[in-house]
Amino acid sequence: MGKLSGLLAIIFTFIFITGCQQQAASSKLNRQQVKIERVVDGDTLEIQLNGKKEKVRLIGIDTPETKKPNTPVMFYGEEASDYTKKRLDKKTVELEWDVDRKDQYDRLLAYVWVDDELFNRTLVSEGYARMATFPPNVKYVDLFKKAQEEARQKQKGIWKNYNAAFEKR
Repeated sequence: MGKLSGLLAIIFTFIFITGCQQQAASSKLNRQQVKIERVVDGDTLEIQLNGKKEKVRLIGIDTPETKKPNTPVMFYGEEASDYTKKRLDKKTVELEWDVDRKDQYDRLLAYVWVDDELFNRTLVSEGYARMATFPPNVKYVDLFKKAQEEARQKQKGIWKNYNAAFEKR
């Protein structure tokens, strides 16, 4: 029985690794390299795509508001916006698309990759954003959930005073 369970462990490990590699490979196939022209706020960017200026909304996350009309700047909003500017402004990144490519405001919806880093996840794990998924764009929801729980436990960023960051708008 010991040899059988050892063999099963090897098989399951192989299947897991192969599945992860396939997901990463398929993820890279669904990406497009772009240059960030301007960071609007913590979760919104402007790019040039096919000769047209486009707004890009980061999928699966929400940062506190800094630019929403008739809304005060929210707790940790400036920090989130500054962090995104520092990391992405004028940089070349890869955008990864999910099921829906645009939202109701005609913004492109994307995951942002900086080399092998999923920037959307970084914003959540560093406490600059909370998870906010809208089906069918849920490809990385499990990663975001885990990152949010860890940030919350460590009281990083918005989790120092969550109610101030996201009180009803």
